[in-house]
Amino acid sequence: MWVATVLHQPVGPLSAVHVSCPSPKLFAPSLRKVDTFRFRTRYPFRNFKVSAAKKQLTRTRKTELWVGGVAESEKLSAREEDDGGFDIGWLPSFPHVLVASMSNFLFGYHIGVMNGPIVSVARELGFEGNPILEGLVVSIFIVGAFLGSICSGSIVDKIGCRRTFQIDTIPLILGALISAQAHSLDEVIWGRFLVGLGIGVNAVLVPIYISEIAPTKYRGSLGSLCQIGTCLGIIASLFLGIPSESDPHWWRLMLYTASVPGFILALGMQFAVDSPRWLCKVGRMSDAKAVIQSLWGESEVERAIEDFQSVIKDDGSDMESRWLELLQEPHSRAAFIGGALFILQQFSGINAVLYFSSLTFQDVGITSSASASVLVGITNFAGALGALYLIDRQGRQKLLIGSYLGMGVSMLLVVFAITFPLDGELGHNLSILGTLLYIFTFAVGAGPVTGLIIPEISSSRTRGKIMGFSFSTHWVCNFLVGLFFLELVEKFGVAPVYACFGGTSLLAAVFATYFVVETKGRSLEEIEMSLNPNTITREK
Repeated sequence: MWVATVLHQPVGPLSAVHVSCPSPKLFAPSLRKVDTFRFRTRYPFRNFKVSAAKKQLTRTRKTELWVGGVAESEKLSAREEDDGGFDIGWLPSFPHVLVASMSNFLFGYHIGVMNGPIVSVARELGFEGNPILEGLVVSIFIVGAFLGSICSGSIVDKIGCRRTFQIDTIPLILGALISAQAHSLDEVIWGRFLVGLGIGVNAVLVPIYISEIAPTKYRGSLGSLCQIGTCLGIIASLFLGIPSESDPHWWRLMLYTASVPGFILALGMQFAVDSPRWLCKVGRMSDAKAVIQSLWGESEVERAIEDFQSVIKDDGSDMESRWLELLQEPHSRAAFIGGALFILQQFSGINAVLYFSSLTFQDVGITSSASASVLVGITNFAGALGALYLIDRQGRQKLLIGSYLGMGVSMLLVVFAITFPLDGELGHNLSILGTLLYIFTFAVGAGPVTGLIIPEISSSRTRGKIMGFSFSTHWVCNFLVGLFFLELVEKFGVAPVYACFGGTSLLAAVFATYFVVETKGRSLEEIEMSLNPNTITREK
């Protein structure tokens, strides 16, 4: 979902990923009328068949026929919109999603804010030339993010996304201000830690919030705004950091500026809505109905409430989920997929490629690190725009598979350019092409889809904790990549390490083929009942 390291932060090793086959009874068809869908294959991977009982919820206007997870009514409605004019069904939810995406802008800004100024910071605070301390200033951000992700699940279950967003702006604002006025190494470290803590909470919150307030039809496109926000934050920090090359104190202004989006987020959330699903879960039915009416239309109120109640217990126990439940079916499967997707995402080498890209560009005469970074940022942004257009049209699974295949081919192209004797200019051009193609294909699929699909396949009861677990896995892998990448390159060379990244990308494509369920065009409740037939027994 994310590009989660600074460009100057080194990035890491390929780790073996053990993929275990899910329990067959997790998806056993049961009860009433059900459809069964299977991921069939002509290849000898019979152990990876997935079947799911899917409870079709009633529709007042059309009967939906699911074909490969795509509703025929979605196709019909698309034709109607083409005939009837411009579709703006996404518009009521957009302001709320935009405010939430300010968190991703902050995330991207803090990724890039130390990219250039770290040398000036180290010189002014007295630890210049000490790579361990410079690395600590960068990596303490990830430690804070890990702790924030772990804690976020319990907080959001109790007080909801909107209030959690507002409380979370406290460490974001304080961290930025402490870092900006720091006169010692300790103060910078504490400031970066607090910022990381806030970013870790928001990394979990934003996908949950967007998935729960967005209309089903536009959930993917609105969810892609997370990636766009991150890209814009990175680009903004890189542009704002250009004067730091000539002004040794410019970094303080950059960090003071980082507090501004935090204030905007806190204020904006005062006018944003809470998740109607959370409101229903805590028994605030009238508030839930009001939110549904304002976001999705009056005609959707009764149907949506009925759907929510079909997967939510009435005794309040859904507010008290435990971490140990992630070891039980069906929650264990969602946690497994979430953790595995982030492991594969990080060890496919996105952060390493971003770090090493500046050196690749230097080989072809792009000596300005700022120019190289802007080129990477624009490519990343272009890919995110592609995801915004494609994710609700092509579906999550197709986009994820295609993205990882593109990343694998791109990596192998770079390895080919490095390994085989080619004309100097041709080799450099192939390296540039492979690097930019890798970043673009990541931003189209592996970046946005990973964070989006995990809350979609998680149950209402454990969504916060599954997201917290998945993102904590993300931060651990991010840290390991940052710690060992340069050491591995020095020991084995660039080509073998990049070849491993390419191999991991291809492995991720295989994983997505056999484990990821298509969620396009399906409500969160339909998905939950598909993956957990036991929820059907709660139907009113």
